[in-house]
Amino acid sequence: MPLRHLFLIIPFVYTSHTLAQTPTSFAQSPYTITILVAICLVLLTIIFWQRGDKVISKRYEQELNTRYQALEKRLFERGEKLRSINDQLYDEITKHENTEVLLNETQDYMQNIINSMPSILIGVTDTGLITHWNQAAYNATDIHYKQALGNNLFTLAPSLLIEPRIIDKAIEKKTPQKLEAVQSGHGSKASYRDITIYPLVSHDSVGAAIRIDDVTARVNLENMMIQNEKLSSLGELAAGVAHEINNPMGIVLQGVQNIKRRLSKEIRSNNATAAECGIDLADVNHYLESRKILQFIDDIQEAGERATEIVTNMLRFARAQHQQLEHVDIKSLIIDSLHMAEQNLAVMQIQDDLDITLETQLPEETIEIACSPIEIQQVLLNILSNAFHAFSDKPVCAPLTVTLSLSRTEKDAVITIQDNGAGMDVWTQKHIFDPFFTTKEVGKGTGLGLSVSYYIVTERHRGTITVDSKIEEGTTFTITLPLEMD
Repeated sequence: MPLRHLFLIIPFVYTSHTLAQTPTSFAQSPYTITILVAICLVLLTIIFWQRGDKVISKRYEQELNTRYQALEKRLFERGEKLRSINDQLYDEITKHENTEVLLNETQDYMQNIINSMPSILIGVTDTGLITHWNQAAYNATDIHYKQALGNNLFTLAPSLLIEPRIIDKAIEKKTPQKLEAVQSGHGSKASYRDITIYPLVSHDSVGAAIRIDDVTARVNLENMMIQNEKLSSLGELAAGVAHEINNPMGIVLQGVQNIKRRLSKEIRSNNATAAECGIDLADVNHYLESRKILQFIDDIQEAGERATEIVTNMLRFARAQHQQLEHVDIKSLIIDSLHMAEQNLAVMQIQDDLDITLETQLPEETIEIACSPIEIQQVLLNILSNAFHAFSDKPVCAPLTVTLSLSRTEKDAVITIQDNGAGMDVWTQKHIFDPFFTTKEVGKGTGLGLSVSYYIVTERHRGTITVDSKIEEGTTFTITLPLEMD
């Protein structure tokens, strides 16, 4: 029995014992039994109440325990779920970081690829604002990408020769647009570029990617191949023309030789014929020498022999024979060519009433090259003749000068012939070495001189010949000949 029940029974026992000792009259009183019953009921009520309270407390405690366990289970489940979500979040963060690293690596890799390409790559918006600028663009313009980004392409780099209409056309038609062999510079300093515009059209932006490739070497090679193809057609023509020219030239040279023989005092028949005519052959020769007629005859013979050599060279071209080259002093060869050119210049100055000065810039040292002297002389005389004729249409407003200079590099001899004549436009420069191309009037030129010169320098001597000219500023021919032939 619990101790608290003893404390409840003790008052009851004490009350019963007290009543037993009280007088009989009180013990027998009807109220006494009622009081005892009431006390017992109170005690029983207290006992049962405490028992019920205990039962209720146990049930409540069990219910609290059940709720606590349920709450604890829910908290545990939520904790596990939160832990799982947290782990997933960490995984996603890790994946994002790894993806960002990969994207950065890919971006750097692609940027390195783009920067390592020899082509100029430029990204622009539809209004021409620069969005991308690779290393080749920096090398070509000396403009850093930080300076280029956000600026207008057409005002920042006009030297790239990109026109807004081409970009607009590519974006409008959504097809790439290409410009081939766009030229910048002139003559030997000319360079060529292929420009391709690729449209970039998306939902949130419109622009274009520009690719520029340097094709100077390809264009020069194509031009050289075209020249060679054109010159190859001279073979059959050269053979026929050479034979046709040989006949009259033979007659001219034979006639000159006969004139010299008929004027010779050493031949008896000449003296006899002069006596029959009543003249003195010595006086006739004295008159011819005084009037330089004999010098003219010598010049005719020399020109005829040179023409014969040229015809022989044309036959060599046609037959594809290689003449044995010899080592010569190119400076001496130039001086001899200048003497011959001065004769033509003197005649031209009389005919056209021009005062042309022929200047030279020759080194003191001797420069020997392996060449065919007659062929190189032919090239020099041809270019000098063209330089003299360049003053025919130029107003006499400045000293008319033709300058021939010679220099040497490690492997080549460089000959430059420059005039300050009328000059040539770009179209003429492109065709100047074409066979039968001439700017002279009909009957004053065949258009073969420079084409043959080109063939002699490039094919026969493995050299180069270029032209650089500007209208009203003059023309410069540059001939490069290797010192030694392989």
